[in-house]
Amino acid sequence: MNWLLTNKDKRLTPNNKKELEHIKEQVAQSPWRQTFHIQPESGLLNDPNGFAFFNGEYHLFYQWYPFGPVHGLKHWYHQTSKNLVEWESHGAALAPDIHEDRHGVYSGSGIAVNDKLYLFYTGNTKLDNGERVPFQISSTMRTDGTFEEKKVLLEGVPDGYTTHFRDPKVWKLEDDTYAAVIGAQREDLTGVILLYTSSDLENWECRGEIKTSLPSFGYMWECPDYFEMQEHGILMFSPQGIEADGDRFRNIYQSGYIMGEQLDITTGRLEHGDFKEWDHGFDFYAPQTTESPDGRRILIGWMGLPDQSYPTDRFGWAHCLTLPREIAFEDGELRQRPVKELEEKRGRADRMTWDDAGQVLDGSAYELAVRFDSLPDTPFSLYIRESGQEKTELRYDPQKQKIILDRTNSGEPLNEEYGTVRAASLSRPLSDLRLFVDTSSIEVFANDGECVFTSRIFPKEESTGIRLQTDNGLVFRAEKWEYK
Repeated sequence: MNWLLTNKDKRLTPNNKKELEHIKEQVAQSPWRQTFHIQPESGLLNDPNGFAFFNGEYHLFYQWYPFGPVHGLKHWYHQTSKNLVEWESHGAALAPDIHEDRHGVYSGSGIAVNDKLYLFYTGNTKLDNGERVPFQISSTMRTDGTFEEKKVLLEGVPDGYTTHFRDPKVWKLEDDTYAAVIGAQREDLTGVILLYTSSDLENWECRGEIKTSLPSFGYMWECPDYFEMQEHGILMFSPQGIEADGDRFRNIYQSGYIMGEQLDITTGRLEHGDFKEWDHGFDFYAPQTTESPDGRRILIGWMGLPDQSYPTDRFGWAHCLTLPREIAFEDGELRQRPVKELEEKRGRADRMTWDDAGQVLDGSAYELAVRFDSLPDTPFSLYIRESGQEKTELRYDPQKQKIILDRTNSGEPLNEEYGTVRAASLSRPLSDLRLFVDTSSIEVFANDGECVFTSRIFPKEESTGIRLQTDNGLVFRAEKWEYK
């Protein structure tokens, strides 16, 4: 089936149940279904939304179009978890069923207040001439999982901005009022974020732009988020239209953050440092964070990108979400680490001292942790999902303190116009690696979360080898856990 010709305006109704079941049958034939990542039962998954802890468990939604791997009429799909590891699916929670969201339930956020989970999102509508008209909408979930009637909070856009105005992220201020950031585009086609405040989560006042030192940094800023750690303010967003710069900004669109002083809600000013990418891999976009009950900041991202195709498309589905990560502030920098709860998935450990004797491990869904006692003077490589010429290479250059992810020979190629190699420099020599390898993805955490690479890969089923290659007899200790 040519999914690009599929009707993008289909809604979930009893009348198309058979068609949905047929698509699920095609999905089941895919050789690249993930083992331990959140993925759609059919169709397309993209931005994580509404991520919040409420009523004793984590609630996570994601944008979803059920009828093929295309950006069609978006719904919100709902999942819950008590431990960030095992997720229970609840199906479509928000559907485009009112006039103000009739062309899609776009991205947004969630916040738990008393005994309700308030969800905020952008309702997408289009006029007959194709012009977009955005609405900012709230939908409130009760503790029994039912929803109250949707409320339209904002219609259209403020003067001076285009209709690219979306993705509200709401948080509570210390004085029991609320703030929100919304991604926007100025009429001069530059990206920006607008700040709003409210005393009741229903009536919102625009405070103007968040004042940064990035007046012309891409043409649109999507999926904003704001949080604070150790008296620092972190504003994260996904800018579109950034030119590549050496090893930076190599993907079609980027995701990152600026960090500095806490946001001044009165003036909207944020004094900050350079924009930093969250992830140096090929497939990472639109992350969202929440706070755990014990005060940790947890991040989940979309393991994919807009406006690109993937090998799973021909099986009727596309994309997955990253593993949840804890954000830590250490030595003036942010680090990302897999949440500690993931250790619950570990089975029996394979432990070994590993040298350059060749392939000594295999697997297609596992966690691999390695620690280096010393490093050689020459580059070395770790190959995963290897069979014959097929392999994904993780290479380290000790002279440049640079780590490189190479998917040139990872299997079925994808989006090669943006290159097949990603690289990043480390602030200190490589000391450790944690790899989470799934059927069609890899997530690499280097130097205790200093640097992260997230990428989709599409190898053959028989490509399971794990091999070290070095010229200097490198020895390191490794532990490997299979994930079911």
